[in-house]
Amino acid sequence: MTAELGGFWDSMLGEGRRWWITANSDSHKRWSEGGREFWPGEYSKTYVFADRNYDSILEALRAGRVFVTTGDLVSELYVSVSTEAGDTAGIGGTLQMRAGQLVTIVIRVRDPDDKNAHRDSPRVSRVDLIKGLHHEAKAEADRNMNPSAGVIRRFSADDWSRDGEFLTMTMQLQEVDSDFYIRVRGTSTDQLEPEPDSPGENPWDDLWFYSNPVFVQVE
Repeated sequence: MTAELGGFWDSMLGEGRRWWITANSDSHKRWSEGGREFWPGEYSKTYVFADRNYDSILEALRAGRVFVTTGDLVSELYVSVSTEAGDTAGIGGTLQMRAGQLVTIVIRVRDPDDKNAHRDSPRVSRVDLIKGLHHEAKAEADRNMNPSAGVIRRFSADDWSRDGEFLTMTMQLQEVDSDFYIRVRGTSTDQLEPEPDSPGENPWDDLWFYSNPVFVQVE
């Protein structure tokens, strides 16, 4: 439901719902013990922008200041949406702006050199910027779809600047005049869209990360 572009998650976001995602790290029997699962955090991780105390972490989860990743593909992700007037919002936030302004989106991601639990050091192959409109069409909501959601920019190594382990990429939206949201995903693969795993597929060869959205409200 998270991976399908324009599907359930985008439908909820298109209705203006603050529907946040986290990564599932539930574990009952690890693969090394004859099961099919990983230890919590071994493969999928939830990163929360918070102080290291319970109240701060719970508040940040409720506010959607979260990104998720598999296979330690990334270890940091920052998304900022700014107006010409200097107003800015980040992951989980809402930017309020006047119609007709220029919006600048900056994505900064850490592609770590460290090895993951599989002893690999995967590389980010592509980062996608996804945009969806707020909609009130109940017919589409009933179908759990938001057809306005789509990739508006695909960034690869030719499109970002690198500073050590950090990749930075920027896009501008001209004369914004309607409410929308943006979210970011990235992958170690060359798949344009996430595909169901085939039987026996090595999960460490198919890594993705997702940010929660940033909402933009136009006055």
